Amino acid sequence: MRNFCLAATVLAVFSGTALAQENRIDRIRPDAPELAAFGPHAIGVRTLELVHADQIDIVNLEPGKPHPRYDRPLTVEIWYPATGSAVGGTYQNVYLRDGRKTVTLEGRAVRDATPKAASQDGWPLVLISHGYPGNRFLLSHLAENLATKGYVVASVDHTDSTYHDQSKFGSTLVNRPFDQLFVLDEIARLSADTSSFLSGLVDAETTGLIGYSMGGYGAVITAGGGVTQAATELSWGAPDGTLSVHLAGSETHRSLPDPRIKAVLAFAPWGMERGFWDAEGLAGIKTPIFFVAGSVDDVSGYENGVKAIYEQAVNAERLLLTFDNANHNAAAPMPAPAESWSPVDTLDFVPFEHYADPVWDTVRMNNVAQHFATAYFGLHLKGRDDLAGYLDLVENAGDGVWAVNEDGSFKPEHSYWKGFANRTAKGLSLIKAAPAGK
Repeated sequence: MRNFCLAATVLAVFSGTALAQENRIDRIRPDAPELAAFGPHAIGVRTLELVHADQIDIVNLEPGKPHPRYDRPLTVEIWYPATGSAVGGTYQNVYLRDGRKTVTLEGRAVRDATPKAASQDGWPLVLISHGYPGNRFLLSHLAENLATKGYVVASVDHTDSTYHDQSKFGSTLVNRPFDQLFVLDEIARLSADTSSFLSGLVDAETTGLIGYSMGGYGAVITAGGGVTQAATELSWGAPDGTLSVHLAGSETHRSLPDPRIKAVLAFAPWGMERGFWDAEGLAGIKTPIFFVAGSVDDVSGYENGVKAIYEQAVNAERLLLTFDNANHNAAAPMPAPAESWSPVDTLDFVPFEHYADPVWDTVRMNNVAQHFATAYFGLHLKGRDDLAGYLDLVENAGDGVWAVNEDGSFKPEHSYWKGFANRTAKGLSLIKAAPAGK
């Protein structure tokens, strides 16, 4: 019996290791909420190299001297519905958090697959903006999932802000909103270019924006949240007043929000606890915005951070999904690659911590995010009013009542979160508010 147990243990260890080494980004747990399931489309993926010409070179700027300018490179990964039924491929040479080691990820997308034409004006577009540092694959689990449901998804490597080129923070503070909108412009241009694989594929007039951490910071600004005067003067922030382009009330910021962006999903947006916004600046947000946060986020903050942004964005239709006892990594990062479990000599923490949460399983959180993103973007980008019920819930999931008849129909007193199986919505809460005066 002892030998049998030992053999079973060894088998389990090696099986677990083999499973982990796959580094899959496309796992759906058996207890995942309903809308986390993949959509009907096979998907492809391609990489674009874009250049945003004549931008201020924040990294090499010297205060008091003329601001140098450069052509800013941006690498973008594009997921899209594809023809055929092939499923599965790899993402090669993906940098880990240490910025040195590269790994292979596995998912559903087929590299360079033939795009599938949309039935009408093109597939809605969703932009993804990572944290600082991060890369375009950090939310690839969500990108793939949305692409299977009929979206073109574009995830950006933000120059000066990726694992392997992380540079001065000021570049991230200034460039995030500009990067997001430039990529939107480029996707729109390429969709009208008959020589591009994106020709006729994208409805850029119907766009959603997803941002995590500093990507969420950028998304808040892009949505209309102008920064405070104090934020533009921080000694450790953007140099020589360069953040003033996003100052609340300034002409440059008033012209920033883009009507093509119909809805924003912001995971743990950074900046509120550091004084980047106040009620006046956040009142500028008019675009519908869905916040996702962990209740013990010690990077962006919760009560005085993400929740405060939610509360003060009074002119927007808004929601806040909270993972109880989750930290900054709530729902956004992909599962930690197996290679990230080992310490490295260039970081004072194990890279695993960059992706994972001490309390919540990452795949579980990813599935919850996929479920709500499907409902939210389906409602706002596809006009799917039938999905509104997945967002109209009792505030605390634990207060929901599961009441089902023998034939499977729900009883009148049933109030459990729509799309969640019995006992699977614990630890979550969702609040929502209409714009002021509505």
